[in-house]
This record gives sequence, structure tokens and C-alpha cells, in this order.
Amino acid sequence: MDMDRKMRTRAGLAQQLSLFRSGHESLHGLVEDGILTGEQWAEISKEAGDSPSSMEQTLLARRVARHEILRCLSEYYCLPFIEYNEILLIPPEFLPLLDFEAQKARGWCPLALRGNVCEVAVFNPRDELLAEEIKRTLRVERVRFILALPSDIVRILEHNFDVNPGFPKSAGRTPLAELRTWLAGERVTLGQHRTTLAKGRTGLALLRTGVSCISIGLVLLRIFGIGYLTILEGFLIVTGLVMAVDGVRWYLPARKVHKHLIDYTGTEPTFGTTVLQVSHSGDSHRFSRTAPIENADKLRSTWNRLTPVMKRRFLANDRTDLAEERTILASYRTRMARARTGLAFTRTGISFIGLGIALIRQFHSGYWTGFDAALIVFGVLMVTEGFHWNIPERSAGAQTLDAVRHGGGKIPIWDFMFPPRHKKPENDEYPLPLFFNHKHAPGIWGTTGLALERTLIADRRNLKSRLRTIMARSRTGLAFIRTGASIFSTGFALLIYFGTGSPAWTCFDLVLLTIGLGGIIDGLYWHIPAKRIQDIFTHCASDVEIVLADYGKPSANWKKVVLSHEDL
Repeated sequence: MDMDRKMRTRAGLAQQLSLFRSGHESLHGLVEDGILTGEQWAEISKEAGDSPSSMEQTLLARRVARHEILRCLSEYYCLPFIEYNEILLIPPEFLPLLDFEAQKARGWCPLALRGNVCEVAVFNPRDELLAEEIKRTLRVERVRFILALPSDIVRILEHNFDVNPGFPKSAGRTPLAELRTWLAGERVTLGQHRTTLAKGRTGLALLRTGVSCISIGLVLLRIFGIGYLTILEGFLIVTGLVMAVDGVRWYLPARKVHKHLIDYTGTEPTFGTTVLQVSHSGDSHRFSRTAPIENADKLRSTWNRLTPVMKRRFLANDRTDLAEERTILASYRTRMARARTGLAFTRTGISFIGLGIALIRQFHSGYWTGFDAALIVFGVLMVTEGFHWNIPERSAGAQTLDAVRHGGGKIPIWDFMFPPRHKKPENDEYPLPLFFNHKHAPGIWGTTGLALERTLIADRRNLKSRLRTIMARSRTGLAFIRTGASIFSTGFALLIYFGTGSPAWTCFDLVLLTIGLGGIIDGLYWHIPAKRIQDIFTHCASDVEIVLADYGKPSANWKKVVLSHEDL
């Protein structure tokens, strides 16, 4: 029957040739062999145009088998052909010479180097300009062509550049690992900044203590004059000076850090359908994402049909997204640490102002008045500096809440890989548990399992990072409360001690009371929501069953261990 069909096709070939497009004569054998009719071929050629990739897609859409297309090309060009396979590897010495996107567009890929002859997969071996381009790019004298479909060439390139189908080069595990290393370095830098800011706050506490000692010594000297207690007063003054100088030395590095802090703005992770990228411009960094990758969501949803290598690529993308979230959260914690340092500076300034005003109102004008006025001036400068540190970082509080709530609402990677039975939808929306058959070596699954384990550990680190971030917001709220209480106490003490005899000073005291009360309320606004979210991160209060994953075995054979509350 097949022979009769071929004879009838060849008999009417002269009539059908007029329907052919000359640009794809290498595929005319599909009509000669009766796989397509002349009318079908004309329709396909018109639809595909002159693009080889469009011709391939159009033929495959008409259910023409890939091997039939390749056989037809092989007979026409008298060359061997290949199909995509993961064992096809580009010689390592050629990888640095290749431009990933250019190679996909030009449609050729080196496969092997034998002496001075390079075997190259191409779709159109009669393109002389392409042959010269290949020799010039690979720096070889001769090339030997092997036929391959455009999509297969693209898949060979993608596999060798370690990306899944349709993904850009930046989605390779090596570029993603480099990006994660950079993000880890940024988090280390942010951690160093937070340590320096904490040291600065300690320095400000030393400064406040030193000024308190100096003030006590000077007040005693002003009240009692020079006498047998002068030695004690001098000791307090000298000790206060040493502590104040030491506190300033601790604070100055924090002020330098304050000028170089960078605000990181995150992106929205898409569970592997886009790729994170970072652009650098001087000291600023900007996170961005590629456009949604075509069919990436469908690829991810068919998790169990992916090869172990393809799964590891998705997991590498997941770890990069998690690393971005940790970096953004670290940035929020650093910004809130800067706000707390500003509040500490404000409290120091308020103590200076309160002390200076109390001394001016208590003692008559004299040669000590200049010192009292200096305390007020320095206090005002400190308060101004503190607000300069604090006000720009108020937005970090709201951003922290949004980031933690959003991060906590994501599906953990473990629940995606191994959904609870009572949550698994009937339409198989989530992938089934990992499995392997006799064709899969346990070592390969072990490597994939380790990649999953690293991703799970990264997910747990993000959970802890969210907890640390929300606790940082809570501490910042408490710092607001302390600052408000300090201002309120200063106004209240002045009002109680000096009374309401002077309307101007009474108004000033009331202003301090109002500002202090506002600071306390603002601190509660920061602290209470953070405390509620913090309570969500509950600790184990009952028996817990943990699965001990062994990725070299089917999931049904994994062991389980039960831990009681006493064990934890």
C-alpha cells in the first residue's frame, strides 16, 4: 500500500511541483513519500515563510514526525542527522567562544573536535557564509556538518549552557550561583553595617553617661564651691570627659556608615518563570527580572516529567529568589538599625537640652550660663541629626510588615514537592512525590535530592530571616517608646519642678509632653503589629513527626521519626 501511494505521488509530482516554494526544496521529499500532499505543502510553505524554525514548527503542528523531517533532510543533503540528547556536549574549549543568544539565532552548534576538523550541527549545510562564520568563530580549519532541526540545536545549546528550554543564559546554574554569592557578600556587608550602628548606639550611651557625670560634678561645684569635695567633683568631671570622648570615638564610624547605606528594592518572585538580574551603577544596585519565559509555568507544573538536571536548574532559580528575599530583609533590618541609632541620638540630644534648660532656670546668669547654653545648642544639633537619621527610614517599617506577610504566604518548596494528602487537589495541580525507576541511577537522584535539600535549608533560613526582621521592627518600636518616654519625662520633670509660674516655659513643657506622648504612641504602632506576627512563629508544643528524606530511595521507603515536646 505504501509503494502504491508513493507511485501515485511521484506520478502527479510534476503537477504538484508548481505549488512548492523554492526556499524549502530540501523538504520536498515529504511530498514524494506521500507524507504530505502538494496542497498541504503549499499551505505549509506559505504559512511558514522563509524561516527554518517556523517551517519546523508548522510541520510538527501538522503531526509530521521529527524523524521523517530529518530523514528527508538527510537524503537531500547526503549527511547524517542527530536529535537532541542530553549526552551531546559541546567541547569545553568552544564554550568561551560562543555567544548564547547569537548561536540560538544563527542555528548552529559544535559537537566534537577531531583533529583539526570540527563536527557542527546545522539545519542548512549549504550556507557558505555560515561555514566561514563557524570556522572564524571556532578558530578551526575544517568543519563537518551534521543535520539537526532548529529546535534541537537550540536545546543542545541550552543544555550545554545549563538552562531549561526557552530560558536565557542568566538562568544557568553558574550565573545564578555567582549572583547568590554576590547577594551573600551584600548581606555580610549589611551585617557589618548593623554591627557598626550598634556600636554607635553604645557610643551614644557612653556619651550620655559621660555628660551626666560631667553635669553632676559641675552642679555640685556650682552649689558648694571649692572645698574638700572638690576632688570627688573633679573625678566625676574627668571620668565623664573620658566616657564622652570614648563614646564619640565609637559613634563616628557609625556616622560614616550612615552615608554609605544602600536601599535595596526587591522584585516579585514568580516560582521559576522569570529570572532575577542585578544591574550595578556605581554604588547603587537595582534588582530586575526577565520578561515571563514562554511555557516556563507549564514546564514547572510537569515537574515529574523533567530530568534531574532540569529540576536542579529550577531549584537553583528558587534558591536565588530566596537569597534575594533574605538580602531585602537584611536591608530592612539595617535601615531600622539606622533609625534606632537616630533615636538614640535624639535621646542624647533631649538629655542635653533638658539639662541645659534646668540649669539656666535654676541658677542666675553668670559665667556658667555659656556652658548651659552650649548644652542646649549641642542638644538641638543632636536632635536634628537624630531626626535626619530616623525620618527617611520610617518607610522601612511598613515595607517590613508587607514583606514578611507576603513571604509567609508563599507555598514552601517542601509543600510543592510533597503536598499533604488532605490538601492535594483532585485535578493533580501539584506534582506527585519524587520517584525513580530502574533507568534512573540513585546517584543522579541523590544530587537532585541534595539540591532540593539546599533549597529547603534556604527556605528555612528565609523563615528565620523574616522572624529576625519582624523582631527588628519590634525593637525599633521599643526605641520609639524609649525616646518618647525620654521626651515626656523631660517635659514632666521640668513642669513638676519649676511649676507653671512662667506661661512661656509652661507651654514649652507641654509641647515636650505632647511630643513624647506622640513618640510613645508611634512606638506602639511599630511594636504591636510586629509582636502579633512574631507570635505566629509558634514553637513546637506537641509531638512532631519528621520525615528523614533519603533521595537515593523511593519516597515510600523514607523513614520517619517522632519527637515529643520533651525531646524538643
